[in-house]
Amino acid sequence: MLGVLGVLAAGAVAGANLLRHGDSVAALAEPAGVAQDKPGPVLLVPGYGGGRGGLDQLAARLRQTGRTATVLTLRGDGTGDLRAEASVLDAAVTAALTAGAPSVDLVGYSAGGVVVRLWAREHDAEAKARRVVTLGAPHHGADVAQLAAALAAGACPAACRQLVPGSALLDRLNQGDETPPGPLWTSIWSGTDQIVTPPTTARLAGATNIAVQQVCPGVQVSHGQLPTDPTVTGLVLQALAVAAPTAPDRGDCAALSS
Repeated sequence: MLGVLGVLAAGAVAGANLLRHGDSVAALAEPAGVAQDKPGPVLLVPGYGGGRGGLDQLAARLRQTGRTATVLTLRGDGTGDLRAEASVLDAAVTAALTAGAPSVDLVGYSAGGVVVRLWAREHDAEAKARRVVTLGAPHHGADVAQLAAALAAGACPAACRQLVPGSALLDRLNQGDETPPGPLWTSIWSGTDQIVTPPTTARLAGATNIAVQQVCPGVQVSHGQLPTDPTVTGLVLQALAVAAPTAPDRGDCAALSS
């Protein structure tokens, strides 16, 4: 998050606890949607504020593996209604499928992960998406948004208010199945994230849930570093490979980070 959110976050999360190494990984059901052995293009959704820099680097790394990868441009300054951003994503998905893609893979960074979930809930993800990966996404709200709404309401626009824990948007989104059927879901976050807190807000029922520190203990990865950190990049590549995502452990740290 940018501007006032970043300033407020510095004081709000100084005492945040690191995630324990033993966080569990949710069991995955067999996918029921599109073919898992025929990857299509990857669409990457920016977070609050719409910044593309880190995701552009991640997209470039995906292209090095032979994938087609596109970073979306959000409406306005990327702080508006997240449901409108889901419409931007839907237009990109529709364009990819119309052009002949068998399906899409989606990567949502920060609030972009919530945008992806909004899209999946409303736009038949089962028939269109193969994999979904979220990075440091405040799926159950972020403390910094709550603080901003309380202390600087005029500087907390629509997306900020929607990311307050217990907001009407998040309550509706988290009712029932948090991971709609079809795509295989992976949620990746860092226990040293000082913007999206608590870091465990990124956990999704039904997803492969991965804290960077459960793979590489002691590594320091900030919120802004998630799209470019080598270990996170390795985890994203693994999650989007032909094989189904697996739960990594400490023995995978060196290979994933290389």
